Amino acid sequence: MVISPFDTLLQKIETRAARAGIIGLGYVGLPLAMAVARSGFAVTGFDIDPGKMVALDARRSYIDAVTDAALSAEIDAGRFKATTDFAGLDECDVIIICVPTPLTKHRDPDLSFVEATSRSIAAHLRPGQLVVLESTTYPGTTDDVVKVILERTGLKSGSDFFVGFSPEREDPGNQHYHTATIPKVVAGDGAEALALMKAFYGAAVSSVVPVSSNATAEAVKLTENIFRSVNIALVNELKTVYAAMGIDVWEVIDAAKTKPFGYMPFYPGPGLGGHCIPIDPFYLTWKSREYELPTRFIELAGEINSAMPRHVVGKLAEALDIRAGKALSRSRVLVLGLAYKKNVADIRESPSLRLIEIIEERGGRADYHDPFVAEIPPTREYQALKGRKSVALTPETIAGYDAVLVATDHDKVDYATLAKNASLIVDTRNVFNRLGLSADHVIKA
Repeated sequence: MVISPFDTLLQKIETRAARAGIIGLGYVGLPLAMAVARSGFAVTGFDIDPGKMVALDARRSYIDAVTDAALSAEIDAGRFKATTDFAGLDECDVIIICVPTPLTKHRDPDLSFVEATSRSIAAHLRPGQLVVLESTTYPGTTDDVVKVILERTGLKSGSDFFVGFSPEREDPGNQHYHTATIPKVVAGDGAEALALMKAFYGAAVSSVVPVSSNATAEAVKLTENIFRSVNIALVNELKTVYAAMGIDVWEVIDAAKTKPFGYMPFYPGPGLGGHCIPIDPFYLTWKSREYELPTRFIELAGEINSAMPRHVVGKLAEALDIRAGKALSRSRVLVLGLAYKKNVADIRESPSLRLIEIIEERGGRADYHDPFVAEIPPTREYQALKGRKSVALTPETIAGYDAVLVATDHDKVDYATLAKNASLIVDTRNVFNRLGLSADHVIKA
């Protein structure tokens, strides 16, 4: 009796005989590789960056969510290896795509990484493989882009090979949830693909949430991030309105969140960072044009959030003028925190980079301190900032600046020393008030 590709693959998954290949060993791919390996599967990690291979060969993790010890444990157990040679896809039964999906400068989706990866997979595609996209994208990408590229081989999705989508839900720095404990939304191109998705991810994570189609799963991820983007934009707008009225928006939010129903707290800041919230909503705005439908909330939220760095620098300039009688163009500013969120080293889309850029566009000089980011790495949009190093946070250093701009409220910062030695502090995170360090020279923005 001939065994179908579906039955063969399902049996391999259920017995942990399947090898998983994870393409893209970044913030999503490497933690996922560890979770899959810990569940008993052999995992091959693929990445085009030879620097990552050097680190992994040395058993050194470059992702906070993966410790060196955890990485070494999976290597020692023979469950994880990494390579830049995509020929190894031949031996993989489940192939997961975890590559970047950025925007172009015109805020259109850039699927070049997904397309190139799909072509690499197609070169090694064989019957009995499951190909999964995890990269955030617009509804329709898995079926209309990935599947189409793979089917150019002559093999057919749903009979020869299988295609699915499962959105990543990583949250750098979250101490309560990690890859294996976050519920995993899964979908597939047909009933058999979905069954394989449930079997594979169900073996690696605590719970799976199946949905009816790949497009639905893609929409789930966008909805999660649009929800956050719109609500953050709302409180950013309320911040400016309430400030004009002499009302502290943080006090308002703290009081409002005591309501046990019908309210969820979101907090203002200097702008959005990370891959998800500043980028993902625009994948839907782009796709909606195909249906001639407006996305006013999403676009308005993007406008408000994108305007926050310039608003903050405006408040900084105003505070320098009123409090110090000094123009921003003649001032030295210390930006506290380069990472986009507290207690992580992740600077993707960080508003701090934009703050530094705007300050210097206006003639000021900006340095930064971040206990997690010793040096600014290469970035696509802020190449001029590459190589700048975090300055030491000493009383003498602090006193040498005209103002300190708090962009990220890391816990590993001596805020009492800052309060004592800084002549002016512009706080976008309300950290000084939270710590009971409010003073006349601390201005909220």
